[in-house]
Amino acid sequence: MARMGWFLGLGSAGLVLLALSLVFDGLLEGFFDSIGGGLDVLDGVLSLPVIAGFVSALGFTGAIATGAAGAGVVAATLTGIAVGVLVAWLTWRFSRALLRDGAAPAPRGEDLMGTSGAVVTAIPADGYGEVLLYLAGQPVKYAAKAAEPVARGAEVWVESVLSPTSVTVRPVER
Repeated sequence: MARMGWFLGLGSAGLVLLALSLVFDGLLEGFFDSIGGGLDVLDGVLSLPVIAGFVSALGFTGAIATGAAGAGVVAATLTGIAVGVLVAWLTWRFSRALLRDGAAPAPRGEDLMGTSGAVVTAIPADGYGEVLLYLAGQPVKYAAKAAEPVARGAEVWVESVLSPTSVTVRPVER
C-alpha cells in the first residue's frame, strides 16, 4: 500500500506542476529551454506541460498498476514510464498544433471588394455617407461614396476601395 502512496504522490506532483505551468506561463520555459542547449530539436519537448503530463501519467498509472493489478514496483514503474512517454508525446504534439502559426494572411482592405453591407448614414450624390461592412467577420464602419444618393438602411455592394477608411459602393438591385 505504501508503494501506491508514492505513485499517487508523483501523480499529484504532476498536477501541481501543470497548475504552475498555467499560472506562470512561460516564466520557467527559459530554464527548460536552456537545458536543451538551444537545440530546436527539443523545442517544446522540455516544456512544463509535457513534463507535468509525463510525471502525472507515470504516477497515476503506477498507482493503478499496483492497486488494481497487484503489480510489483518494477512492473508498475515500467508501465507508468511507458504511459508517461505516450502522454508527454501527445501533450507535445497537441501544444505544437495549438501554437502553429496559420498560413492565413491578415485581412486587407482589398478583401472588401464585392462584399455587401448596409448604409448607416445616408450617402448624398456629392459627398460621403457611412456603411457597415464585415472584414474577417468583424463589423467595420467605412466612409462611403456612391454615384447616386443611397438612403439609410439600403443594402450596397463595394465596388472599389478608395483608402483604408473609405469605399465606393452601389445599391443592390433586387
